[in-house]
Amino acid sequence: MKLALVRFIPTDTNIPFIRLRFAALVASTLLIIGSAAAFFGLGLNFGIDFRGGTLIEIQTEGPADLGAIRSDLDGLGLGDIQVQAFGAEDEVLIRLGTVDVADVQGLEGVTEETGAEEAQQIARQTIQETLRAEYPGVEFRRVEVVGPQVSGELVVAGATAVLVALFLMLVYIWFRFEWQYSVGAVLALAHDVIATIGMFAVTQLEFNLSTIAAILTIVGYSMNDTVVIYDRIREKFRKFKTAPTVEVLNRAINKTLSRTILTSGTTLVALIAMALIGGPALQGFAFALIWGVVIGTYSSVFVAAPLLTLTGVKRETSQEGEVVAP
Repeated sequence: MKLALVRFIPTDTNIPFIRLRFAALVASTLLIIGSAAAFFGLGLNFGIDFRGGTLIEIQTEGPADLGAIRSDLDGLGLGDIQVQAFGAEDEVLIRLGTVDVADVQGLEGVTEETGAEEAQQIARQTIQETLRAEYPGVEFRRVEVVGPQVSGELVVAGATAVLVALFLMLVYIWFRFEWQYSVGAVLALAHDVIATIGMFAVTQLEFNLSTIAAILTIVGYSMNDTVVIYDRIREKFRKFKTAPTVEVLNRAINKTLSRTILTSGTTLVALIAMALIGGPALQGFAFALIWGVVIGTYSSVFVAAPLLTLTGVKRETSQEGEVVAP
């Protein structure tokens, strides 16, 4: 199967990728500006992980009556409760934001010492008891409760994880190659992260802990692509000592093109299958990775490599280098 696929992938191309670097620069700049505008203008649709609250996924015995469920829960006076279809016609997702002690006054178990975390648990228990009473046979497939303090800590932890990953990638490339390479790699990674956050702001897909995992996966995937291209660039610099930098970069990218197509293509096949048949719980994660593979491949070719023309990368000497006229 692999051999049959390789036959349709060009292995001796001469596409002038670096000639398109200015167009790519404009496109990437617009993408980053648009992502920043979407982030500050529209904001992210934070999930329970980051904003706190209660999430309950239920399955009813027959087709769910969303209107009746919403009416029953609104009557509890717990604040804004969102009820929406989730997958099949008998699956329902219920979301409740963070509640104050005042919201649960009068409910069983509430005392003067009741805190915010306990109030959230009491609200969750009240919702579950109401659903059991009104809809016999209801099945609770998932119940998540995150307090406001925990959600704030998760926001800090998620942002820290992404920043630490970018810093460690910078250190790795610095030691693996030269500082000029590390600048290009980290700028390309930052480009991918900003574009992914912008995509979530525009689409309003839920941004939760699994999204952070997807972003970290995108960082690793994009870095792998970039390192492969950088390795070939360094090899070509040793071989073609006097060739213009643009020519060397084009040679390197074209030599890795078949590998890039194979890797990205097979990864996308698996991710598309996950998005289509993995169910609603995996769709956001899968869509983030699909976007990441596409934007990561683009940045490796059109951002990380062309930036070497600006950072003044040094040509390493090699006694066996082949001299090619400019």
